Amino acid sequence: MGASIVGLAFIIMLVLLFLKVPAFVSILAGSAVYFILTPNVPTQIIAQRVIAGVESIPLLAIPFFIGAAAYMNYAGVSNRIYDFADVVTGHVVGGLAQVNILVSTLMGGMSGSNLADASMDAKMLVPQMVRKGYSNAFSSVVTAFSAIITPLIPPGIAMILYGSLANISIGKLFVAGFGPGILLCIALMIMVHIISKKRGYKPSRDSAATPSEFFDALKKAFLPLLLPLVIIGGIRIGIFTPTEAGSAAVVYALFLGLIVYREMGFKEFVAGLKETVTGTCGIMLIVGAASAFSWILTREKIPQLFMEFILANISNKYLFLIAVNLFLLVIGMFIEGNAAMIILVPLLAPTAAAYGIDEIQFAMTVIFNLAIGCVTPPVGTLMFVTCGITKCKIRDFLREAVPFYALIFICLILITFVPAFSTGIVNLVY
Repeated sequence: MGASIVGLAFIIMLVLLFLKVPAFVSILAGSAVYFILTPNVPTQIIAQRVIAGVESIPLLAIPFFIGAAAYMNYAGVSNRIYDFADVVTGHVVGGLAQVNILVSTLMGGMSGSNLADASMDAKMLVPQMVRKGYSNAFSSVVTAFSAIITPLIPPGIAMILYGSLANISIGKLFVAGFGPGILLCIALMIMVHIISKKRGYKPSRDSAATPSEFFDALKKAFLPLLLPLVIIGGIRIGIFTPTEAGSAAVVYALFLGLIVYREMGFKEFVAGLKETVTGTCGIMLIVGAASAFSWILTREKIPQLFMEFILANISNKYLFLIAVNLFLLVIGMFIEGNAAMIILVPLLAPTAAAYGIDEIQFAMTVIFNLAIGCVTPPVGTLMFVTCGITKCKIRDFLREAVPFYALIFICLILITFVPAFSTGIVNLVY
């Protein structure tokens, strides 16, 4: 009887998610059905599990990194990163599109928010690209797809959540993110070069930057670019934990904004606090709700039953990885990535371990998979945010995005089946 009630709760939760009911409401509704219908289970446990779910030390890193991202944006970092990216790639074929990709990669170590990155690029770079002769659809696609890189480059909220759920070193996940992030950056740059050369999209600069121009731009962007190295180096050496690294990032961002660049005033400081509170609340509501649902799964031994079923019906780890990829690609089309991760990781991670799959490699596979969901319909948050700002029709976006979808699926295959892309840098550092 318990399994059937869990099934009903899961169906209700999925239906509500598909109807675009807020994720935490959908998960809580499904959990509430279980507690109401199951005899001898006190209903007050749901409240206890929601509170217990957010009382986790590793999760303290989330508000710190959200705050650091907000203050980095107000500290005058964005313009310096744009200028540096233009100096590095502006002279190559498809210059502004290449700048767009490189900006997303560099901002990944500072913002960690793909939506924030896509919004900034859509407002600042897309109008310039259109004026230079790029189509609006192409510019929007490059902006949305390059924003996938942002949560992969540390510090990423997805890595903190995954590490907390699967009990994996968040520091190692941070380091591992560089591999998929750099792979996707290079792949997108190659794709943009091919398309731009075919269509005759011109560079944004007439010639390569002189050494003096390069070092001048690097000097202005140097301190912001140090942040990922400070975070990774501090964690690796043992100066601070990933949670403490978040607070160090906030201090660093405030130092840049208030003392070095002096572009942040009291108004920006308060705005950063508001963004931190609202961003943290949105994530923690999902985490708390999912904690209640995870308690249900554990009580009914669903992870064990799921593992036994998979092991009995899938003969090797490669078939398992293919099945997981297909499953997550479909799920990512309908469910927000963080919500899907919190629900599915407790099921998938132990099963992957039973097949002998490296825990870091599998983590990167899951995170990259769910990141793809941000650009796939019908949910596709990156797609809708970008198109909403650039006024690009969804139909035109999807038509232009076809080769980019093929590219990210190739990258997914490489990350899934070639461990070096996710564990290579981790092995070097650790």
